[in-house]
Amino acid sequence: MHGLHGEQTLMRIFLGESDRCEVGRHAGKPLYEAILLTLREEGCAGATVVRAIAGFGASAKLHTDKVLRLSSDLPVIVEVVDAEEKLQAVLPTLDEMIVGGLITMERARVILYRGAGNR
Repeated sequence: MHGLHGEQTLMRIFLGESDRCEVGRHAGKPLYEAILLTLREEGCAGATVVRAIAGFGASAKLHTDKVLRLSSDLPVIVEVVDAEEKLQAVLPTLDEMIVGGLITMERARVILYRGAGNR
């Protein structure tokens, strides 16, 4: 059980939906899934994968879900909130997994963190 409260760190990882993991025990899986599994294995408090409807990254190539420009590589964001030390410790593993993308970290104040059955 995580005692997640107060000042924590929010890490966001920006990827493409079609990116694949090429290294480690999750090689061959979609990269967002491999990252999610890795964060869980490392004991992070939780993570969420969000699929965006449009975006562009370092290549400036536009990825969109519009019918006329259907993309199978929509932007994906993995978000995780935990102690900065824990997130810093997992960064080298993420660096090995991510070929192209963006990772940001910022402070976050946790107001509530509990499972559905824990009141």
